Amino acid sequence: MRALLPLLPLLRTGWGWRAGPPAAARAPRGARAGPGPHRAMASYRTEERGRPRSPGYRLFFQNVAGHYISPFHDIPLKVDSTENLFNMVVEVPRWTNAKMEIATKEPLNPIKQDIKDGKLRYVANIFPHKGYIWNYGALPQTWEDPHRKDKSTDCCGDNDPIDVCEIGSKVLSCGEVIPVKILGILALIDQGETDWKIIAINVNDPEASKFHDIDDVKKYKPGYLEATLNWFRFYKVPEGKPENQFAFNGEFKNKAFALDVIKSTHECWKALLMKKCDGGAIKCTNVHICDSPFHCTQEEARSIVELVRGKYLNYLSIMKILKEKTQIHMFGN
Repeated sequence: MRALLPLLPLLRTGWGWRAGPPAAARAPRGARAGPGPHRAMASYRTEERGRPRSPGYRLFFQNVAGHYISPFHDIPLKVDSTENLFNMVVEVPRWTNAKMEIATKEPLNPIKQDIKDGKLRYVANIFPHKGYIWNYGALPQTWEDPHRKDKSTDCCGDNDPIDVCEIGSKVLSCGEVIPVKILGILALIDQGETDWKIIAINVNDPEASKFHDIDDVKKYKPGYLEATLNWFRFYKVPEGKPENQFAFNGEFKNKAFALDVIKSTHECWKALLMKKCDGGAIKCTNVHICDSPFHCTQEEARSIVELVRGKYLNYLSIMKILKEKTQIHMFGN
């Protein structure tokens, strides 16, 4: 079955393609219109597969109907078409070190822990901080095209959704989907690639009403932008890599500039989903974008998740056998 209620024809609203009104944009039953708390995570939930802090761990996403979805492709970029609010998928909670990320090269793009040289990846503590100094994540339905040179940085994209540093007062959880206000942007140049860093704040944060643009961060959180610049400059140095570089001499650009970058990366994502560009190993499996050649049914999406579970159980069985063989070898001599 084409299971999304059923899926309605794709609506294009300029920002964020969606099959009918997205779960994140619908008000709870009985809610009144007008100003008030903005809900996002209530419309999405997550499901863990595998053991945390293991190579087989995956965090899958489901919509309000319990159907598996891709956080990369199926969660709309914008919370709705009338307000300047965007959905953010939280990958790394503030003050933690595990480098969790949307698995762009796996079907349905669950969150996993990055692996480098066969080892789970953790970021170093950059004095005087512990782990990431913001809630870190990504904007869905964006993509920094590695074949497209950015006019302002003269470098191509890093092949990922655009990153977000959420500066609110709450420590969020991995897998949360929150509505954010865009405040500004930083252009990190990582090994010759443009790696944009959006500065944003959770719209439901107690202090969110004070923040409207990048200058408000300087005013109400003095030193935070400088700490952010230093963190990104040095965080790979403990791994033996050189300091990162920045476009615009490390200047944070304002909200208007950031919105233009987001719009551009959203257009790149559209081309990716419609197979109008070379996505390489990027997996574009989705359940909401009806006319995408990568669209799949809910049954197919569920099969993908079950396959991951089967691989993890197989991994556990192999580890158990290896452990038993080790014990037999130890006690047999």
